[in-house]
Amino acid sequence: MKCYNRCMFKKMDPVEIRKHKGKSFVGVATAVAIFNQQGQLLLARRSENCRDEHGKWDICGGGLKAGNTIDANLRSEMKEEFDIDSEQILHQVGVHEAFRIDHNNDSTHWLSLDHVIILTEEEVKRVKINEPENFTDIGWFNLDKLPTPLHSQLNDQRLKKIKLKFSEIKI
Repeated sequence: MKCYNRCMFKKMDPVEIRKHKGKSFVGVATAVAIFNQQGQLLLARRSENCRDEHGKWDICGGGLKAGNTIDANLRSEMKEEFDIDSEQILHQVGVHEAFRIDHNNDSTHWLSLDHVIILTEEEVKRVKINEPENFTDIGWFNLDKLPTPLHSQLNDQRLKKIKLKFSEIKI
């Protein structure tokens, strides 16, 4: 009996995989709504270098890397994007499913594993743009006064779930 896994399949190049995420197979992402102790949400404005949604405000997140746990992936994204090292609890919000048309006019399908975290005051003081090629601005915003334009996937339904999860957490 032949072993097809070892004989027929080789690990794909990560650059090639990235081109197919959400197109050839459902893409899986992790996202985290980062709050300060006053209940303000951290948002970042996407630069022209981002794949899409240029100039739009978004929460922290990125594709789930093979071999990473969800927790490790979220903490890695927070560190990469905003230099956040936090041991605070990541509270699961749920799954956000997105069907979109990308910048190449291709249909895409993504699942985002959404979470909320509340930083300590000391952690908030250290937050900064750590990927200036991807973000032009960041800010802390009250949930009733979010900036515009927001990322298309940061819609009312998703924001409602984030707000509900935040309200359930004891600061």
